[in-house]
Amino acid sequence: MTSTPSSTSTEVRWARPEELAGLAAVELAADGVFVQVGITFPPGTTMVEEADDPSRVLVAGDPPIGFALFGWIDGQVHLDQLAVHPDHGRKGAGGSLLEAVCEHAASTGFAAVTLTTYRDVSWNAPWYARRGFSVLDPAEWGPEMVELVRHERELGIEIAPRVVMRRVL
Repeated sequence: MTSTPSSTSTEVRWARPEELAGLAAVELAADGVFVQVGITFPPGTTMVEEADDPSRVLVAGDPPIGFALFGWIDGQVHLDQLAVHPDHGRKGAGGSLLEAVCEHAASTGFAAVTLTTYRDVSWNAPWYARRGFSVLDPAEWGPEMVELVRHERELGIEIAPRVVMRRVL
């Protein structure tokens, strides 16, 4: 799988098993950018550290400078985490990864991609909205999404207003 928008030549591909452990450094570096908007994450493992299946992870670059980790919620593909190392940010890798996830979801018969994100952080909900995602009303959440949002709050991730978003494919 390769996605190469005109603004970058970063190839998007499936992660190799031996790359998964090293992606935690990318996630931690990307999470560090949130400090500038007053958000610090609770201690614990990163999302990618909990992933053990490379078929759920797309990476940009070789070695990887960013990744997209996805799973399934309520019968749709759910983007669990999108992270690009800040040294490589704002060059199109995140958009390439997002499009690759959406292309994969569509090609395997899914009708939508969902995610949870910060409502008021410019590189979160507004960024996804520019890429075709819209805020999903809580009345439209399925039982697994309700549980995911509850779990995020329990973990302390709801430290600024968050929203659920969906892009219909």
